[in-house]
Amino acid sequence: MQFLDSLQAALRVTELRNKLLFTLGMLMIFRVGAHIPVPGVRPEAIEELLASGAGAVLGFFDVISGGAFKNFSVFAMGIIPYINASIIMQLLTVVIPRLERLAKEGEEGRKKIVQYTRYGTAVLAFLQAIGMSVALRHQGLLTHPSVFNYLYVALVLTAGTVFLMWLGEQITDKGIGNGISLLIFAGIVSRLPAGMVRLFQYLEAGTISILNLVGLVIIGALVIAAVVMVNEGQRRIPVQYAKRVVGRRVYGGQTTYLPLRVNQAGVIPVIFASSLLMLPEQLASWFAGSAVAGWYTKFFGWGTFFHTVIYALLIIGFTYFYTAVIMNPVDVAENIKKYGGFIPGIRPGRPTAEYISRVMARITLAGAVFLALIAILPNFVLLATKIPNIYFGGTALLIVVGVALETMKQVEAHLLMRSYQGFIK
Repeated sequence: MQFLDSLQAALRVTELRNKLLFTLGMLMIFRVGAHIPVPGVRPEAIEELLASGAGAVLGFFDVISGGAFKNFSVFAMGIIPYINASIIMQLLTVVIPRLERLAKEGEEGRKKIVQYTRYGTAVLAFLQAIGMSVALRHQGLLTHPSVFNYLYVALVLTAGTVFLMWLGEQITDKGIGNGISLLIFAGIVSRLPAGMVRLFQYLEAGTISILNLVGLVIIGALVIAAVVMVNEGQRRIPVQYAKRVVGRRVYGGQTTYLPLRVNQAGVIPVIFASSLLMLPEQLASWFAGSAVAGWYTKFFGWGTFFHTVIYALLIIGFTYFYTAVIMNPVDVAENIKKYGGFIPGIRPGRPTAEYISRVMARITLAGAVFLALIAILPNFVLLATKIPNIYFGGTALLIVVGVALETMKQVEAHLLMRSYQGFIK
């Protein structure tokens, strides 16, 4: 009841209503584009490829793109090149001093970095599209294999990704929430109806029983609860600010806290690890007849024991790495010291940085293990429920729940600014 009242209040606010309608309009454009096929490619052959053994490799990619890859539409590559370009730019910001200075210059520096990210997206998208065109040629999926057709398909796919990037930026500027995240969210959620239909088809055909379906629902509910708990989980470090007299005013003297999130890296480590492991898997599928490819598929193919272990270890390693990139304890300690703050019982400066680093290492371990368990969850769900082709696994739930919570918080902020009761008491 409270949710419906808050939703009515949101729709009564003209500005917020316009933002919501604009966001829905942009998402509709995204869904329409996901069904416009790229000329020169046989989409039915792509579906057959996904239904075969390669489906385990490309299934997550298809989920992220909202089924656009299965249709091989103009949005087949989704927003993945933009995510990769953003991650690379974040890493370069730490390594290259000029980019680090730009990041600290405020709004103007941020605009420059965003511009570099756009250029990087276009380059990465074109390279990935060329690779995808060559892969399609090896699989015999192009109607007219030629150099001109390679370039044509690559340009169409690159244009689709660049358009999606622009669409996401428009949602961020004029709509509600992070546009890129909402595009991924919409792509994943759009697969839900088809997934439910497939489950009922399995049920009618006798492939699974009602107990298997009930087990899947229970596991899904538990995973959603765990994702919400970890996403919202924080380790709050108390910070005391000393009183300062500036002119006739007294500043400081209050106690606040430094919130350290358990899952500081989000879903980025999963994307890192998936991208890294997909490359040799894809190469092995191109040379399916060779002995080396057969050996790799047997021992390190998607879903095997060694692949699962390596996948989990890579996620844990990337979680620590990415957390260290986006959260620098030395900078945090210096900022606390600059504004006259200190952690009770800890000396300012280097001891504060070491203390924050120790706390971050402990809570990051919990977040990293959780991400690894969520990522390999489909393997265990398959064993427990005997339901095949579960692409809507833990990683998709992690993205969906995270984006939904973040978007709800932004709507909540708009409502509270106008003295309306929000979604959360």
